[in-house]
Amino acid sequence: MIRDICKDEAFLSQKAELATPDDLQVATDLLETLEHHKEGCVGMAANMIGVNKRIIAFDNEGTYMAMFNPEIIKKSGPYDTVEGCLSLTGTRPTKRWHSIKVRWQNEKFQERLKTFTGWTAQIIQHEIDHCEGIII
Repeated sequence: MIRDICKDEAFLSQKAELATPDDLQVATDLLETLEHHKEGCVGMAANMIGVNKRIIAFDNEGTYMAMFNPEIIKKSGPYDTVEGCLSLTGTRPTKRWHSIKVRWQNEKFQERLKTFTGWTAQIIQHEIDHCEGIII
């Protein structure tokens, strides 16, 4: 189901709760909402659709992917950039990392570990910030 985009900064600034298998529908809704906004959006976190759970969805080099309970466990290559967000007006400066190692759970809640670089790494960092209640 395509959901409305949350623009309430008080809600968006809350730290997300851990996702559970009961949240699989949230991930489906998140992926469908991301697909609906593909012209102007490459990633979303569950709080952007009004659900305070640690779930993100993003464009992983042409294929949409969801992560449950993602966390960055290693990062390198800092750089400064400017980003926008569907939940916010305009763009804002931020610091990102060229390479990140992420631990997350897939849709079967099996743990996964992978290093992402470049644009995909930047998208993931933005969405994990949402999970932490960090607004760019």
